[in-house]
Amino acid sequence: MLMLTRLQAQEISYPETRMDDVQDDYFGTLVSDPYRWLEDDNSAETAAWVTAQNKITRAYLDAIPYKDALEKRLETIWNYPKSGVPFKKGGQWFIFKNDGLQNQSVLYTMKDPAEKPQLLLDPNKFSDDGTIALGNLSPSDDGNYLAYSISRGGSDWNEIVVMKLDGRSMLTDTVKWVKFSGISWFGDGFFYSAYDAPAEGMALKGSNKFHKVFYHKLGTPQEADQLIFEDKQNPQRNFYAYLTEDQQFLMISESQATSGNALYVKNTANMESEFIKIADGFEKEYGVADHLEGKLLVMTNDEAPLNKVMLVDPLNPEKANWETLIPETENVLQSVQLVGDLIYAQYLEDAQSKAYFYDYKGKKVHELELPAPGSIAGFSGDRGDDRAFFGFTSFTFPSSVYEYDLKAHQSMLYSSSEVAFDPEDYITEQLFFTSKDGSRIPMFIVHHKSVHKTGDNPLLLYGYGGFNVSLTPSFSVSRLPFLEQGGIFVMVNLRGGGEYGEDWHNAGTKLNKQNVFDDFIGAAEFLISEKYTNPQKIAIMGGSNGGLLVGACMTQRPELFRVAIPIVGVMDMLRYHLFTIGWAWAGDYGRSDDSPEMFEYLYGYSPLHNIKDGIEYPATLAITADHDDRVVPAHTFKFMAELQAKHQGNHPVLVRIETQAGHGAGKPTSKQIEESADMYGFIMFELGMKPDFE
Repeated sequence: MLMLTRLQAQEISYPETRMDDVQDDYFGTLVSDPYRWLEDDNSAETAAWVTAQNKITRAYLDAIPYKDALEKRLETIWNYPKSGVPFKKGGQWFIFKNDGLQNQSVLYTMKDPAEKPQLLLDPNKFSDDGTIALGNLSPSDDGNYLAYSISRGGSDWNEIVVMKLDGRSMLTDTVKWVKFSGISWFGDGFFYSAYDAPAEGMALKGSNKFHKVFYHKLGTPQEADQLIFEDKQNPQRNFYAYLTEDQQFLMISESQATSGNALYVKNTANMESEFIKIADGFEKEYGVADHLEGKLLVMTNDEAPLNKVMLVDPLNPEKANWETLIPETENVLQSVQLVGDLIYAQYLEDAQSKAYFYDYKGKKVHELELPAPGSIAGFSGDRGDDRAFFGFTSFTFPSSVYEYDLKAHQSMLYSSSEVAFDPEDYITEQLFFTSKDGSRIPMFIVHHKSVHKTGDNPLLLYGYGGFNVSLTPSFSVSRLPFLEQGGIFVMVNLRGGGEYGEDWHNAGTKLNKQNVFDDFIGAAEFLISEKYTNPQKIAIMGGSNGGLLVGACMTQRPELFRVAIPIVGVMDMLRYHLFTIGWAWAGDYGRSDDSPEMFEYLYGYSPLHNIKDGIEYPATLAITADHDDRVVPAHTFKFMAELQAKHQGNHPVLVRIETQAGHGAGKPTSKQIEESADMYGFIMFELGMKPDFE
C-alpha cells in the first residue's frame, strides 16, 4: 500500500474551482459569492467538481497506513446484536432488532414481550445497497394494518405505504411528497402532513412551502385525500397532526421555526366542527401528552422556562382557566406521558436523565431508579398497563432495555448489548468551566483509565449548541477505537441547546450566537490549561448546526485546533434560508434580510465569509452527502472551495461527499462504518497517533 507522508499533504493539487463575478447587496454592503454555481446540484459541472474532489480525498484517506485495520476493527466491534425498546399497539407488541451488521434494523412482532419475536418487516430488502430506509411507522389501533414511510437515498422526502398485518400483504395505497410528518390512525385511515409536488429538478434544494395536513382513507387514491388544515396566507408554516391515545382529541401543532408553536384541537366526535385554538404562536412551546376526563395535559414553557404541565379544558381554553398539574422544578422537564395509572415525567439534571411518576393530582409518588448516571433512550408504556419498557445508555454503557413493573416499581433487564470492550477500563467525569462572559458550562470527559493529564493527549472535542437540542451521555461504537488508542473524547453542553431550558437555549440564538462559539473555544482553552491536551492535539467535530460550530470556531481561532471535522454543516449564513426547510431555522439564527444589524452579525461569523487569505487552517475533512435536502451540500461545497483557494500551509483541507445518502437518518451500517473509518483515520493520522489494531 502507498504510505502517506507529510510531504504528500503539502503537495495536494486541489481541483481548480471556477469563480464567477456574483455579488449581492445587503443593506449597502456588497458581498461576493463566486461559487454560487455550486448551488446547482443538477449541473454537470457540479457533478464533475464532486467527482474530482472525491478522487483527491479518496487517495489521501486510503493512503493512511492503518485505515484498513481501523475499518476492520470497527466491523468487529460493530458486529453485536442490538435491540430497541418494545412498544404495544392494537394488541400486539413490536420491536426493532439488528443482528450486528445489518444495514437497517428489522421490525418484529410478538403477542407478548416474553415470546420469541416473529419477523414483520425487513427494510434491508427495500434495496440492495441499504439506501432505502424505513422512516416513521404506525400500527393501526385495531391491529389490522401497519402504515410506514420510506426514504430514498437519505432524503427528507418520504412516501407512506400500508401493509395488512394478517398475511403480510401490501395494499395499493401510496402517499407521496410527505415531509416532517407523523402517521396518526383514525377510523379506516390516517392523518399525515405533506407538500405539493416540487418543480422538476427542485426536489433536493427548492424551498419547502405550504405544508398541509391531510386525511387518507384506505383504498382510495392520494388525490382523493381530505384536506384537514392549511394556511394560504403564510407559506412558511409547518403543521403536525396527532391524537390522544383514545383518539378523542385531534391536535394540530403549527410552527414557523424549530421552536415555538401554536396549538389547535378538536373533539373527534364531531369532525365537521372547527378547530379550537388552545394557544397562540410562536414564542412558547405547547404539546399535548393526553387527556384526563376531557382536560388536556399540556406540557409548556409558557411562564416556565424549564417546563411544566397544565390541565386545559378545550371548551374553556382561555389561559385564565388553565390549571397547574405539575409545576416547574429546578430541572428541565423533557417529556410527559400517561402510563399505567400514573403520569411519567422525564427530566434533565445537568444533562443527565432523571424520571419520576406522579399521580393524577400531580403528587410525586416514585422515582424511576436508573442503573447508572446516563440517558433514558426511549420509554414505552400505555395507560392501564402494569408494565413499561425503557432504554438506557451512557458513554461507557451500551444501550440496554429494561422492563419496569409499574405496581412494584422495580426494573429488570430485558435485553443488553454485548460489545467487545470492558467498560471498567474507562473513566467518565463531568466538569464545569467558566466561559468568556462568566457563564458556567458543563462538559463530559471520557478516556481510558491509563490516560493521564500530560498535556499531550490526542483529544476530540464535540458540540452542537442550537435549536434547544440537549446533548446527553450516549454510547458510540465508532468512537471506541479512538478511546482504545489513548484518545480523550469531550462533549460540551453549549448554550443554544436545551440542557437548562428556554433561557439556556435563547442565550445561544440570533444576536447571542457568538456565545456558543465562545463556549466551545473556552472549553478547548480550559482543557489545555488543565493539562489534558494542547492545540496540536485537538480535533473538533460537529454535525449540521454543529458543523456551523466547527466552521465558525476554526475560522475564528485556527491556531487553537489541529483538526476540524465539519459534518453536513450550515456554512453560508447569508443564504441558508433560501433552501428547502432552511427558513425554519431563522428562529435560532435570524436572517440576513431581517435588518442591517442582523446581517452584520451573521456576516461576522458566517464560516464561508470569514476564511482569510494566507492563514494556515486546521487539517480539515468536511463531510456532506449528495441527497442531503436538510442542509444542502452547497454549503459545504462553497466553504471548501473557498478554503482550498485561501488556505496556506501543510495541512490538508479535503471534502468527502457521500453518494446516495442524506443528512444522516437511515444511513446504512456499511456506509456508517466506511465514514467512521475515514473520519477517525484522518483524525488519528493528523493528530500524530500511531495506533495498533492488532
